[in-house]
Amino acid sequence: MTTLFYFLDLLFFVLLALSVGYLFVFALASKFGHPHRYPQTAMLHTFGIIFPAYKEDSVILSAVRSFLEQDYPADRYYIVVVSDQMQKSTNEALRTLPIRLLIANYPNSSKAKALAFAARTDEIRSSDAVIIMDADNTTSNCFLQEMNKAFAGGCQAVQAHRVAKNRNTDIALLDAVSEEINNSIFRRGHLSFGLSCALIGSGMALQTTWFVRHVNQLKTAGEDKELEALLLRDRIRIEYLEDLRVEDEKTQKKEVIGQQRKRWIAAQFGALRASLPDFPNALLTGNFSYADKIIQWMLPPRLILIGSVFLLTLLCTVFSTVMSLKWWILSLIL
Repeated sequence: MTTLFYFLDLLFFVLLALSVGYLFVFALASKFGHPHRYPQTAMLHTFGIIFPAYKEDSVILSAVRSFLEQDYPADRYYIVVVSDQMQKSTNEALRTLPIRLLIANYPNSSKAKALAFAARTDEIRSSDAVIIMDADNTTSNCFLQEMNKAFAGGCQAVQAHRVAKNRNTDIALLDAVSEEINNSIFRRGHLSFGLSCALIGSGMALQTTWFVRHVNQLKTAGEDKELEALLLRDRIRIEYLEDLRVEDEKTQKKEVIGQQRKRWIAAQFGALRASLPDFPNALLTGNFSYADKIIQWMLPPRLILIGSVFLLTLLCTVFSTVMSLKWWILSLIL
């Protein structure tokens, strides 16, 4: 029994230490990274902006009106709103704006289907880059200027810095803090090592030809992870514009955040299952961003990681004070 205890202690420690070490290295790297700023350019790209809106009557109008205030030539960007199960009055109000309104006609609503629907329009296909926003997202009027600089600088995929629009409840604050941790570790920290940053689902821009060619491959609720895998498989680096902020409405209810986390965990394991067979080839061919992404999806979700490390630290302390020292060090690092 003593031998078995020592074996299990070492096994769990090594597995969890690898996960904690991964997060610690990139968290530390985020403190030394510097935002990449692109220079002014005379080149003007054309942008197609997609707002998928599923029952978003309360926020979609203000989000679209806000985006229409861009300090960018009006003939150089087109907004496409995909209205899915929204009220007739909302649709009528949207029709008064200089946008293209699509009424969803597909079964089983999903963001992936909304993106594929919008990708068939002339407004999107004639653009140089596609920008994907959520129906509650707002941003500064220089958003397209900064995206234009990045694409003029050779970028094909860009993620803006998404921040919380609201912090009015404990749950909203928790959601905001969690997202900013992700911004540090999986975006700024990764760029410090020259790796691709993680997509986040909105506030992101993709080269149009690539997007139109791949959008029909999106099948799950984790469309951002599917896009990441497809981009990295094609060796397209994802840039992160830390200074370019997109405000996102944070959930305010425990029930909603619980369901949200369950969807994210399911999406992570789905992405891992689909990409894991590519890991050896990605590593051997030097596609390190893709290999790193697969490793990232192997990590246990942070709530499970935190709970496991602290629980095992306490259990080991009860059984052996000496053996628990390494667990307390791991807890401190975490």
